[in-house]
Amino acid sequence: MDGANQTAVTEYVLLGLYEHHNLELILFGLCLGIYSMNVLGNSLLIVLNMLDPHLHSPMYFFLSNLSLMDICGTSSFIPLMLVNFLETQRTISFPGCALQMYLTLALGTTECLLLAVMAYDRYIAICQPLRYPELMSGQICVQMAVLSWGTGFFNSLLQSILVWRLPFCGHNVINHFFCEILAVLKLACGDISLNALVLKVATAVVTLAPLLLICLSYIFILAAILRAPSAVGRHKAFSTCSAHLTVVVIFYGTISFMYFQAKAKKTTWDKIIALFYGVVTPSLNPIIYSLRNTEVKAAMRALLQGELSRKMSHFYCCSPSLPVKIG
Repeated sequence: MDGANQTAVTEYVLLGLYEHHNLELILFGLCLGIYSMNVLGNSLLIVLNMLDPHLHSPMYFFLSNLSLMDICGTSSFIPLMLVNFLETQRTISFPGCALQMYLTLALGTTECLLLAVMAYDRYIAICQPLRYPELMSGQICVQMAVLSWGTGFFNSLLQSILVWRLPFCGHNVINHFFCEILAVLKLACGDISLNALVLKVATAVVTLAPLLLICLSYIFILAAILRAPSAVGRHKAFSTCSAHLTVVVIFYGTISFMYFQAKAKKTTWDKIIALFYGVVTPSLNPIIYSLRNTEVKAAMRALLQGELSRKMSHFYCCSPSLPVKIG
């Protein structure tokens, strides 16, 4: 820390639900099980997407990115949180806290952008099927994925720099399960008006702008589906979007509850909502988005029967998937 920080803090105390230790023991079992499902489910999706040629398409390429982000995001705080559930001394070092805050914010931002990119992919597949191979080529898909990851990590770097330049005056008790940016900001003893302004602007840009793009994409998708003469075509087109919409609703519902109440006191209920967002939501993605998909099920059966090629393929070197016909 620099001289302006006026503190010799080398570690932080994570309160969690210290007043409800019995509840924490229950949460330990639940979170351990959910985290294990998250890592196994998302890892399996990544492996299937790499090995099965039928999944070498833009939609599954972005889904692999989402799965990787879910694994990294939860692994940045859940293991330590599980340890703290069983400990009476719940501490994290200053570098560990800074890294944890940086990663959770960066990966959360990246997810917002990836969900918008996936909505755009469905829009092109359904509304402009003839131009799908051109607009969603392997190179373009890689560029959009890199832009999503790069924007997320750049935004988090900016927020982290603004946070750690503040004076903390020795305060080191974080009223949360992990080093979440709003909880850390409450420890500052200086003026955080600039931080609050930048955080709100960044939140609007990286969460509301993608949400607007998602809504616009689905307005055009819905219009195209309603114009389709075939009921089978309408059902097929809608089925490719329903899982994505479910993930979007869950993700934005929880994140809006947390980040648009920056001045509210952190209650037990707020912490539970944050825990739901950080632990449960990533584990739902494999179930909601892919394991209900017939192509993923077929790839799973092929893997179990030993029929998949063992030759590894790059995500972006594959032919784009056929657009959805709704006529």
